[in-house]
Amino acid sequence: MKKIVLAAAAVLLLFGMVPGQATARSLWDDRSNWVADRRPTSVGDIVTVVVNERTRTKDQGKTDVSKSNNNSVADGVGIFDFIRAFGFSSKSNMKGDGSTERTHTAQTQITCLVTDILPNGNLIIEGTRDIATHEETLQLQVVGVIRPQDVDSYNQISSDKIANAEIGVRGKGALTRLQKPGILTQILQTIF
Repeated sequence: MKKIVLAAAAVLLLFGMVPGQATARSLWDDRSNWVADRRPTSVGDIVTVVVNERTRTKDQGKTDVSKSNNNSVADGVGIFDFIRAFGFSSKSNMKGDGSTERTHTAQTQITCLVTDILPNGNLIIEGTRDIATHEETLQLQVVGVIRPQDVDSYNQISSDKIANAEIGVRGKGALTRLQKPGILTQILQTIF
């Protein structure tokens, strides 16, 4: 019995030492190139968007309205002879000036993911980033269409090269709540 157990152990030990079939894979990625820059080409690739947006708008309005009325009534005749002649006039002037000027600046970098490839090779990108400071959370979002050839050697693209760009910064928290007018203020602003 001892010989059978030793023989079985020897057979198992021999088969355990026989190497299995070896598989080898190359370290080279067919999509890679030793001399070219790596640019996003497929869904799931990452690209950094350099947001440097500045908008400036200026609106001015001027109103100047004048209106005059002169009316008179003659003496009454017949049963209306108790009405004496009288006249009245009115004049109103209104002038108004108004102007609005706004400047918005957004400067940041946000890493986006390629979510789809269009038939012409352009890429749809989307990225969000939440930044929490004290009791405020800012959410940055970038969505748009880019051309792979516009991506530079650092895998970055400027926000002005994004087609159909939607770049947004939204806040949540104490500061955002304080800046929003209350319901009564909103109603009064609508009426007046």
